[in-house]
Amino acid sequence: MDTVEPVSRMTVGKLVAVTSCVVAFLAAPTLSSAAPASEWAQLHEEAMASVLPAGGHHSRVALGDSIVKLVHEGVLDPKKFEALYAQRGGVPAGLKRALSKPSHRPILLTRETANVHVNLLWPLGLANRMAANNDSPLNGPRGFRFASTGGWNLGREASGAVYFNKFPIVGLTTQQEALVIKVALNTFRPCCDNSTFFQDCNHGSALLGLLALGAAQGRNEDELYREALAFNAFWFPHDYAHTALYFKAVRGTMWRDVNPREVMSANFSSASGWSANVARELGQRGLVPQQGGADCDV
Repeated sequence: MDTVEPVSRMTVGKLVAVTSCVVAFLAAPTLSSAAPASEWAQLHEEAMASVLPAGGHHSRVALGDSIVKLVHEGVLDPKKFEALYAQRGGVPAGLKRALSKPSHRPILLTRETANVHVNLLWPLGLANRMAANNDSPLNGPRGFRFASTGGWNLGREASGAVYFNKFPIVGLTTQQEALVIKVALNTFRPCCDNSTFFQDCNHGSALLGLLALGAAQGRNEDELYREALAFNAFWFPHDYAHTALYFKAVRGTMWRDVNPREVMSANFSSASGWSANVARELGQRGLVPQQGGADCDV
């Protein structure tokens, strides 16, 4: 995701979120007569069901006391958070409790809670202090220009830029931090062409926060890649449903058997990689990716 020239500190977050978080579907090829619309709809529905299981994703990562610490430091304002979701049916009870009490139960990610988890993990990835963040593209006076910084408005301060890399929310050993950065550098998201380490939007920050939690809780490299793919799939369901269809139609591989490292790589999870390697291949088979996706706003 590229940066944009600042208009004002009050509007830059919304502007970057809306204009820079590009959905790759717009470049998708058109449907050919090879696959009738009814057939494509059924295939898409089956792929979506494999990517987003009805029972949700039973993660091996828990929020712990990370959200409580974010609230204590002012990175996350509970009143603003609850006001946001008051217009969306309210914060689910279990996640609402995480604002005031540690949550040691592993995360259950569902279609209904996916967006809430983005907004809980976003400030974690943004504010958690790591030595490697000294080399992050967000580090410096231009840091407020990104959707992840300028777009975060649920803290005490008007701009999330002031929170970047500021608080030791998740304690990591040197080896654990190295593992987080290794996975972060090799995982991408469909809204842009940047790695998770370059957390220029909410999904990048959220995934970086999740990786930190996972590493601190003893998850190994393979487990972190699996968690990253599961969370990305719930955050970008249309993209990954089409990716699942690609692996089934082109590779003969069911979604449960895919290699999370490969799927989370730039070849399949970046905007350009997805367009070149998933949309193009599906288009050649008459299976046009439908429009849809997630934006990078709260």
